[in-house]
Amino acid sequence: MIWHLIAAVFAGLAAAGIGLILRNLSGKRLPKWIVPVCGGLGMLGYQVQVEYSWFDHKQAQLPETATVISTESSTAVWRPWTFAIPMITKFSMVDSENIRITEQDDTRLAEFILYQFERHHTDILITQPYLLNCESRELVPLDKDSRDPILEEIRTLRETSPLLNNVCA
Repeated sequence: MIWHLIAAVFAGLAAAGIGLILRNLSGKRLPKWIVPVCGGLGMLGYQVQVEYSWFDHKQAQLPETATVISTESSTAVWRPWTFAIPMITKFSMVDSENIRITEQDDTRLAEFILYQFERHHTDILITQPYLLNCESRELVPLDKDSRDPILEEIRTLRETSPLLNNVCA
């Protein structure tokens, strides 16, 4: 977090320097306020670039066996540019190396962990183990400690669900 603050300050200083150079090259015909405006735009540009590259940065850090299942974009009033181009702030992924498929009563069952990344001032990682019946498409979350199914939260996935296609493939 502190490194982003330092980088934003230096981006602002660099952009203010460009504004100062432009002012001097114009023979001081550009107004004085061009320097702080360029500095502010430099810091804002840096912040926008960091926010929009978060998903690509996180995806590059994942192992090759990881598959992104879904992404969620969001908009915010204090980030008006997100209304034109929404920013990815959350994604879910499955590591195919950690999927355990078993057969029980002629039914394929897949046990896996779904990882959910959320972008906040510090990144949040939520892990949840699941059991998926590949034939009936029923997805049941498992208790993190005992690995017992939480039957109250059972749900049926669509046939076209990326989670079903990646886990049961």
